[in-house]
Amino acid sequence: MRCPFCGNIDTQVKDSRPAEDHVAIRRRRFCPACGGRFTTYERVQLRDLIVIKSNGRREDFDRDKLERSVRISLQKRPVEPERMDQMISGIVRRLESMGETDIPSKTIGEIVMESLARIDTVAYVRFASVYKNFQEAGDFDRFVSELRPPTPKEE
Repeated sequence: MRCPFCGNIDTQVKDSRPAEDHVAIRRRRFCPACGGRFTTYERVQLRDLIVIKSNGRREDFDRDKLERSVRISLQKRPVEPERMDQMISGIVRRLESMGETDIPSKTIGEIVMESLARIDTVAYVRFASVYKNFQEAGDFDRFVSELRPPTPKEE
């Protein structure tokens, strides 16, 4: 593993242990050239996924990009980091187990929204506002009104 500080390729592993979600290995590394210490994570990857964007462009699936968007949605919400990591790992496992290597971005967005709806409705609305490209306050009103159960009509 290349040292992120000096670029040396001969770094040493000082400690390895399972990450909190038990789907990754956390490794503490040391660079003998500059003395720098850093952490890496090793995960199982079942297959290389390709995301098909709405404009037809193709790009490699990026777990970090998914994680950033979920973290932004859950920012300042009462959701434990472990729960967030479990959700992200579950989404990735679900995508990998679909049997396809080419996955439309729309499918990924729908799976993320479904997962967020189960753990935090505010994060769900935040993600949906970007995913569905809300343009005005009325878009929020319509979306949130769909979340509310219908009120019984008085006679």
